[in-house]
Amino acid sequence: MIQNSKTAIVNTNVFDGNEVLGQKTVVFKNGKIISISKEVPSDAEIIDGNGCTLLPGLIDAHVHTSEDSLKEAIRFGITTELEMQGGMTKKGRELQLKNKSMIADVRSSGMALTAPGGHPDELIPKEDGIPGFILKKMEKMTEEEKKEFIAAFAERENEDGNKPDVTTITGAVQFVQQQMENGADYFKIMIEEGTVMNAPGLPMIKTEVLKAAVNEAHKLGKIAIAHVLTAEAAKTAIEVGVDGLAHLFIDRPDWTPELIKSIADKGIFVTPCLVLNSSIIGKSACHIAHDERVESKLNEDWKMTMCSCFNTFPSGKMEDNFNNVKDLHEAGVDILVGTDVSVPMAHLGGLAHGVSVHHEMQLLVEAGLTPIEALKSATSVIARRFSLTDRGRIAEGLRADLVLVKGNPTENISDTLSIVGIWKEGIRINS
Repeated sequence: MIQNSKTAIVNTNVFDGNEVLGQKTVVFKNGKIISISKEVPSDAEIIDGNGCTLLPGLIDAHVHTSEDSLKEAIRFGITTELEMQGGMTKKGRELQLKNKSMIADVRSSGMALTAPGGHPDELIPKEDGIPGFILKKMEKMTEEEKKEFIAAFAERENEDGNKPDVTTITGAVQFVQQQMENGADYFKIMIEEGTVMNAPGLPMIKTEVLKAAVNEAHKLGKIAIAHVLTAEAAKTAIEVGVDGLAHLFIDRPDWTPELIKSIADKGIFVTPCLVLNSSIIGKSACHIAHDERVESKLNEDWKMTMCSCFNTFPSGKMEDNFNNVKDLHEAGVDILVGTDVSVPMAHLGGLAHGVSVHHEMQLLVEAGLTPIEALKSATSVIARRFSLTDRGRIAEGLRADLVLVKGNPTENISDTLSIVGIWKEGIRINS
């Protein structure tokens, strides 16, 4: 569904994804931005943006999502989510999101390469069939939606049953090919020994197998991203040739400067997920959940989740995380906004779809980025690194994915939560 009438947002301060343009009029029609100027068209619906800032639709570069979660995300101005393990590949989207609007757009890695019993197995409730939290969600579905969801679940279960032996080079390469056949948009590997997750000794894929899988993804024209939570895991990720790190290493050994130089030299991007690391260390996001701009948009399950935390590595220090981000940024490494949000469960706490992007930007500013740099990390930088050439910026010809906020987040990053209006491909979203 695309709006075919013309809309003009006037008298608004514009941040175009890269820089502040000052007060402009942004006009869009048929889902695309058609002009950015000082002129006010006579044949358009006029929206007065006085005292507001217009931003590109925000992007979360690390989620695990569902149709419901995509609805939650867009209510906070996140118009695109990038799934880093799950079923929202092209094939999955066709099964689960056909004819669905008023939800965030989504891209996916498909299932990540991990050893049998490896991460994230330690986080998943051990239940037969469809997990309880999914059954609870299904209670709200129509019969048609249930059929589509069960079909998608069965498809994934069937894939899991036919999974090749990913501990071998041949099997790992076949696994990559399988994800691409399902329409994966990029590829992900897990490098997780488990200590940070309070589950030391998790099985892992050998380095040479990971390298073969990454090489295969590159041969198929896809970038490869690695789950890492320690400096040692990040070192392995660099060795196997990944394009990006889906997390920030939570520790800060003596050789961190050499690691950061390697990341910078290889042009690898980093999605710190500071909101996750904060939760792992034992800090909840209750103060965000109870912000008056947030509270009314969250149901009780998500409020409970944000007021909980992982708390699996309480010996960690946020100061180390902030210093790691600061050093990476100063070395010229692309920093992307991501959250690693998944489902509303206490042991996965401190996170919620949509709102955690705003929290992440606040933490990035605390780590030393300017508000403008944090906004770039949630818009144009992600779009560039994931080749999303039609979004992430406010420019003529691009998607009219837009967020209008009261105040000026290019100076006060918290203003991103003061949402006045959201548009996805020119359609206004009820937030």
